[in-house]
Amino acid sequence: MKRTDIQTIGQAIQEFLKEHKTLNDKLLETRITHAWQEVLGPMIMRYTQNVYVRNKVLYVSLSSSVLRNELSLSRERLVQSLNERAGAEVIRDIVFR
Repeated sequence: MKRTDIQTIGQAIQEFLKEHKTLNDKLLETRITHAWQEVLGPMIMRYTQNVYVRNKVLYVSLSSSVLRNELSLSRERLVQSLNERAGAEVIRDIVFR
């Protein structure tokens, strides 16, 4: 007997994530934290101590006050770049600490 409802693994994963919204949200938040490193590069990562997402806000702890000030000036562009990298609107704002 031949199956007619065959789907790829990618399609099955997408369907599973649609059914489990909280899991999908956590996956997207993880993509954002990894995208921080990819978008800003290794020089910024030297000063980055902690990156996490809570309530659609990305919190970034930085050890350099000068860098914190510089990044806060380009906050909107960073939000857009990180969301594009994740493939969805995951964050709305960034808080630098």
